[in-house]
Amino acid sequence: MFLKVIACEIAFREICHLAADSPHLLDLEFLTQGYHDIPATGRVEIQKRIDAVPAGKYDAIILGYGLCSSILTGLTTAHTRLVIPRAHDCITFFAGSKERYQELFSARPGTYYYTSGWLECAQRRGEKGPVWGGASLPAGANASLRAAYDGWVVKFGEDQAKYLLEEMGRWSNHYTHGTLIQFEFVKQLRLAEQVRQICQDRAWEYEEIPGDLGLLQRVLSADWRPEEVLMVEPGQKVVPTNDENIIGAAPASIS
Repeated sequence: MFLKVIACEIAFREICHLAADSPHLLDLEFLTQGYHDIPATGRVEIQKRIDAVPAGKYDAIILGYGLCSSILTGLTTAHTRLVIPRAHDCITFFAGSKERYQELFSARPGTYYYTSGWLECAQRRGEKGPVWGGASLPAGANASLRAAYDGWVVKFGEDQAKYLLEEMGRWSNHYTHGTLIQFEFVKQLRLAEQVRQICQDRAWEYEEIPGDLGLLQRVLSADWRPEEVLMVEPGQKVVPTNDENIIGAAPASIS
């Protein structure tokens, strides 16, 4: 099969790693991380990429996104089937299944999860330094926080803008643990050292758990199981189901 993959760069290393083992030919396209903070904009960008796919070129279009603040809601396809993992957000991709995702969050609320993408995406955008909190801020917050900060500087001045940024940064008060989802193929990156430092700075407890790429592996290998992926046919759109399926398909003509 010839498969188009449109995915968030948060899973860049993991998807590239799995693509090398896929029995199918994959055409990979990655979008800048952070659109789940501005889902309306992200939805438009993803739809643009879907609409740009030529008719008849690919057997299917795989979307490497979870529901992520409803970023998938309303996406449609004109001619090529969409294949979308049933996932609340990208942590499901690294946990291996939506069931393990739920187990992790139920067992220890107040845990912030890190992967190579969560630590590296801001660096790819050239964002670094204490003002932005480095990797200790949610990676997805960086793009929107930067835009907000620049606007506050113009409107209120630099001192007030820094104060507002600090208040926005109080998200960390809701967390008690920082957990690295570790994979063997990225151990050379020494991610554990980075996450330990983040936890020390935030007074969180550090934990490390093994990652599981089973879900992503099956998706990229076209082992499409109804309980794990949604198929969206031409003329349909994505809708949230608010149940264990997470997402479903409905006629695109229905508002």
